[in-house]
Amino acid sequence: MLLWINGPFGGGKTQTAHEIHRRLPGSVICDPEHAGFGLHRMLPPALRGDFRDLAAWRQGVVEVLDLVLTRHEGVVIAPMTVTDSDCFAETVGRLRELGHDVRHFTLLAERETVLRRLRERRLGRAVRAVTGKGAGTGGDSWAVRQLDHCLRRLREPEFAEHLWTDGFTVPKTADRIAVLAGLTLRPNHEGRVRTRLRQAAVGVRHIRID
Repeated sequence: MLLWINGPFGGGKTQTAHEIHRRLPGSVICDPEHAGFGLHRMLPPALRGDFRDLAAWRQGVVEVLDLVLTRHEGVVIAPMTVTDSDCFAETVGRLRELGHDVRHFTLLAERETVLRRLRERRLGRAVRAVTGKGAGTGGDSWAVRQLDHCLRRLREPEFAEHLWTDGFTVPKTADRIAVLAGLTLRPNHEGRVRTRLRQAAVGVRHIRID
């Protein structure tokens, strides 16, 4: 089974994916963004656009996920924003055509909720940049510019199942996905402080420095 977790940038996809992975034995995370970042690094800065527009990215993601789904016995988790119908058909749709059990979920939230999450993420990155431990905030500015488009497109029926996350913690969102997918997660016994520290560590590991 593939859990494709969609949603706007800053919507909690990566944190939710890691929460499910932490509590679902045998699961693996296969992040399609890594392929995109690699393609970006192959291009001079002036030629870098949205890697989701590249046929190489779409085909490569399908090839890799097909391989993992065929040879790995556990659940595969792919956190990735996709808002274009053609891109969705050539990735999620193609994997379904290949016979894989793909469960697609879109995490949604009100605009102010996503902006607040992006501000929190931006503050953490700024602190790490000042201390020499991370990148600046440019990527989040891009995410803000994309926000209205993402929220508008992802509300369309083709991107269901929709899960509104306002007022829900990451563990609760993971629980909801598990129920809808027919999966059983290990109980969450973490306290609030430990959860925040672990989520901060996930955020640090996913800072991209080009």
